[in-house]
Amino acid sequence: MTATVERGSATAQVTPSKGTAKSPGGARPAPPARKGGFLASTNGRKVVMAVTGAVMVLFLVGHMAGNLKSFLGADSFNDYADFLRTMGEPLLPSRVLLTVVEVGLVVAVALHMWAAVSLARRARRARPVRYAVRRRSRSNGYAVHTMRYGGVVIVLFLIYHLLDLTFGTANPAGPASTPYERLVEGFAPSRWWVTLFYVLAVVMVGLHLRHGLWSAFQTLGLASRRSYRTLRASATGLSVLLVVGFLAVPAAVVIGVIK
Repeated sequence: MTATVERGSATAQVTPSKGTAKSPGGARPAPPARKGGFLASTNGRKVVMAVTGAVMVLFLVGHMAGNLKSFLGADSFNDYADFLRTMGEPLLPSRVLLTVVEVGLVVAVALHMWAAVSLARRARRARPVRYAVRRRSRSNGYAVHTMRYGGVVIVLFLIYHLLDLTFGTANPAGPASTPYERLVEGFAPSRWWVTLFYVLAVVMVGLHLRHGLWSAFQTLGLASRRSYRTLRASATGLSVLLVVGFLAVPAAVVIGVIK
């Protein structure tokens, strides 16, 4: 409806805009809730990143511990690899439980990447115009680029890592070899480029993990002024431990300790 007043009056013609109608009490109605529930919200997707990240951290810790068994000799490492395939026997057939773990890990990685990409897109839509002057900060500097490009490097590495050491199709020892033989041949000095790629990917994992752990602490409400230093040190310490643990094996192969 258009309210019209006589010419010469101090009041001009007023046309209420659509969508701004007020309630009978004069208060503006609340904005509609976002569709999709908790997972559609920013906090929901941050929780998805935190939980799936925790799943991957547990996997990395277990995987590192298994890799370090190579220092105990071929039999110990091959027994560890055989245990992974026979978990759950005789209650479950061979490799069933390992397949369940692998599928769960793939789902966790997929959800982690989905949450990361969707949050990044939402942040860009919320600020479509960049600042005229770029502001440098610890959280938005190297960490952002590490999480973005480091994730791509990690995914590419995982694909090659599976073909090389798990299935053996990209390994000089071949698929019929033992896990220990594939390990030694995979990091042989003549394949220095593979070792270099492995080192780059593991360092990226460490940087990704350090930033991700700290973000998870904040998302889950664990970070406070009192616990700031402790949580920061914990994130850094766990990341360094995993990086050193994973790099110890190829380094030992290259220098001849593991052979």
